[in-house]
Amino acid sequence: MLYPVYVHIGDKKHAHGMEFPDFPGCFSAADDWEEVNRMAQEAVECHVAGEDAPLPAPTPLEKLARDPKYKGGVWMLVDLDTTRLDPAPKRVNISLPGSLLSQIDEYAEAHHLSRSGFLAKAAQEAMNGK
Repeated sequence: MLYPVYVHIGDKKHAHGMEFPDFPGCFSAADDWEEVNRMAQEAVECHVAGEDAPLPAPTPLEKLARDPKYKGGVWMLVDLDTTRLDPAPKRVNISLPGSLLSQIDEYAEAHHLSRSGFLAKAAQEAMNGK
């Protein structure tokens, strides 16, 4: 989904600063223009992590362009992958060997986790290379 990002143009010594009107308090920076979308995605993912609120609808650029607090920079639309921002749990159906499922349940209980919580944590750690 395309979201507006206000970019304060950097120079040889300073990165391009970004702010996200639809995500108050969310800021980022990018050393070059090619990094803007990636850094925007990363910033918004971090900003909404753990939030239960639905994502806001993007504010139309026409409305933002008239806002006097945005001066000296440029507007960009960044394509945020909103599937990576959705905090709502999703029910899935998976098949595991019964013995593995028993081991998972024993481990989860011993560590005060639910089965889902353990599987989610294990998946995140595996994807992050831990």
